Amino acid sequence: MDNDVSAGSTTSIVGRLALGVTLLAFGLGTTKVIDGVTTADAVSLAHYVGGVALFLVGLLAFRDRDTATGTAFAALGALWFTWAVGAGSQVSDNAAGLFLLLFALVALSLALGAGGVLDQATYGLLCASMLLLAVAGFAYSDSLGKVGGWFAVAAGAVAWYAATAVLAKWPTALPRRAAGRGVTAAG
Repeated sequence: MDNDVSAGSTTSIVGRLALGVTLLAFGLGTTKVIDGVTTADAVSLAHYVGGVALFLVGLLAFRDRDTATGTAFAALGALWFTWAVGAGSQVSDNAAGLFLLLFALVALSLALGAGGVLDQATYGLLCASMLLLAVAGFAYSDSLGKVGGWFAVAAGAVAWYAATAVLAKWPTALPRRAAGRGVTAAG
């Protein structure tokens, strides 16, 4: 395995940890797999860690001239902050679904523009999660919402791994396979 651990500035590590923890709490709350824990229990964490901290990390990345990381974390921080502030408000299921659909579009843009495979996986899983949750909101489907929650858990786990891998010097890139006909695993 490739042990490329150079792609981890302090801001990207902190941002990935903040995003990972927020997604894990949000996803586990949405799945209701832990007795008595719901999505509403993730609001404070989403507000301060997913919203405020992630937005600040995005601004710090911009200061370091890292526009990709800055864009990702500032946009996601603003979205998490907005979700947390609006949680519990009297909005229709369709309005909530629209917000999640827009959140999915941002995640799709981030996935398409991400440089590393772990960031692509995080944002791709986040996009799928938000899309599933949006459709669940439009269709009044709790079971589809739980599936969306599991995608959020997976996205959070990948974001957490990406941050931890840089700190622990674990592999952060998949090995490249030689292309062409007749190429075997041995080369």
